[in-house]
Amino acid sequence: MKGLYLVTPDWTDTERLLDATARALDGGAALVQYRNKTASPALRREQASALLRLCRGRGRPFIVNDHVALAMELDADGVHVGGTDAPVRAVRAALGPDKIVGASCYGELALAETAQDAGASYVAFGGFYPSVVKQYAVTTPPTIVALAKERLQVPVVVIGGMTVENARPLVGHGADLVAAISSVYRTEDPEEVTREFAALF
Repeated sequence: MKGLYLVTPDWTDTERLLDATARALDGGAALVQYRNKTASPALRREQASALLRLCRGRGRPFIVNDHVALAMELDADGVHVGGTDAPVRAVRAALGPDKIVGASCYGELALAETAQDAGASYVAFGGFYPSVVKQYAVTTPPTIVALAKERLQVPVVVIGGMTVENARPLVGHGADLVAAISSVYRTEDPEEVTREFAALF
């Protein structure tokens, strides 16, 4: 896994969401995570199903944020869990050995080591910069990326206020994937922005 890790915004307009995601995939997005914290169960299923078909058609992995049962129902490629979601070990047991399980580790290398030992496929650190989507303390030091690359065997994802310029030094430290929401979905040309992210690698 390497490149732009596309994370969806809380949009209720499914057609708009699919159009922007398709353009980002055309630009070279490596994988897509469906994350919608405000959707109803029916809308979440509708959007996740449509995005899964889109990703399947382009040969890219599709991951669901948090909702393990939905991911299993749709046969998605994996699940991403945060610190207050289901434990990595339980998710790995539920999904089996062949699915992707991602874990948010914030700014804590110890959490990443624990997640890897529990069966995580990748670990995500952040936030590194202020985000227009998520509110958090910007306390993750860029040096954690190089340390993680030394100590871990799984890919390292960076997230939080990611623009092409913000991501550049983190990729230089060894980040395998850059997760972005607003930088792609709030632009007029998701395909071009995605190409710029992909060029970092």
